[in-house]
Amino acid sequence: MKKKLLALLLALSMALALAACGGNNTTADTAGNNTAGNDTAGNNAAGNTQQTDDGGDAAGADITIGMICIHDQNSGYDVAHIDGLTAACEALGIDVNSQVIFRYNIAEDETCEDTAIDLAEEGCDIIFSDSYGHQTYMLSAAEQYPDVTFVACTGDQAGVAGLDNFKNIFPYTYESRYVSGVVAGMKLQELMADGTVTDPKVGYVGAYPYAEVVCGYTAFLLGIQSIVPEAYMEVQYTNSWYDPTAESEAANALMANGCVIIGQHADSTGAPSAVQVALESGTVAYSVGYNIDMLSVAPEAALTSAQNNWSVLYQATLEKFIAGEEIPADYATGCADGAVMISALGPSCAEGTQEKVDEVWAGIADGSLKVFDTSTFTVGGETVTEYEVNFSIIDFNTGTVIYEGPTENVISDGVFQESVYRSAPYFDLRIDGITELNS
Repeated sequence: MKKKLLALLLALSMALALAACGGNNTTADTAGNNTAGNDTAGNNAAGNTQQTDDGGDAAGADITIGMICIHDQNSGYDVAHIDGLTAACEALGIDVNSQVIFRYNIAEDETCEDTAIDLAEEGCDIIFSDSYGHQTYMLSAAEQYPDVTFVACTGDQAGVAGLDNFKNIFPYTYESRYVSGVVAGMKLQELMADGTVTDPKVGYVGAYPYAEVVCGYTAFLLGIQSIVPEAYMEVQYTNSWYDPTAESEAANALMANGCVIIGQHADSTGAPSAVQVALESGTVAYSVGYNIDMLSVAPEAALTSAQNNWSVLYQATLEKFIAGEEIPADYATGCADGAVMISALGPSCAEGTQEKVDEVWAGIADGSLKVFDTSTFTVGGETVTEYEVNFSIIDFNTGTVIYEGPTENVISDGVFQESVYRSAPYFDLRIDGITELNS
């Protein structure tokens, strides 16, 4: 594949906007017109003018959008993206049925490049992909089709690629992880107060030992510890983003070790389903999910799920594209713009949880609460005052360094500045209180 020399300075991510975030939200309904497989949502739209909800003309009536998904509607992660894009299109007067082409089950290999090229040849004006490993291939397609905009919805290469038509977008996932941890902490506190639990041990099903996962489960534990300071955690990796069997087995192993709450950074319902079965059999165990509301598979065990409101990022990107404005190369936002949230609280949540959640969201929104406040954790028994991160970029697929980036001290004002130097997470500290059982 063609490669382009990556030699520009790493761009700073966009600053937070001023809107307040909500506390307890759900994503839009899954796009009902999308079927499994590599289905298209139709051909290029006709030139007629659509009307938006406010009665104005929709400038997006003439564009065609491509969407590359690593899995399909059986994956909560992909559903969150499908729903997010669908909601954004509806808000902008874009007809999903006729103007959006979905491609499902696209692997993180040359298949992605081929698919991106196919979508460009089919007339797509802007093409999104939803998995980190897609970005190398999206970049290659962007080099070949300079008149088409390519957006990798997780990634770290756009800011240094030197291409006007290649972008990265990502939400501040650690914020919703922290709030979901607060929900878990409230339940753990309740269980300890009534004597049901004496050992505040929690577990986490993680996909890979990558910074994105480490960042998330660390925020989750810090949220728990804000309520139960003595809580600690074990992490079991599945080495897969989506493997219901492996996720279920990991959850069962953690519960067998005495973990009473199981969080997750994995894309199926395997872990919550396992926790529900365990709870029904008499084990004290509760679940905090990811991507989607898990109450349908774990009606008693599910407390909440950390979620990304991808519609915010898709809509912001599409608005600029339609208006002919420059799309930031490396864009990230979170609570302040409503880009992160948690799902509806389950019936097993502790009394007072909603009030606490509202308080925490407000603190994150106004900046008075910093998720990675270094006074709240230690590494090797010591407070971390400096931590250097090298922002070189390694090709996920080949393991080769494709950009020699700067090294920055990412701690300032007593806070680890996550997703400031780039949108993709880089928090990889192993804080005290967390044990990785495998890698």
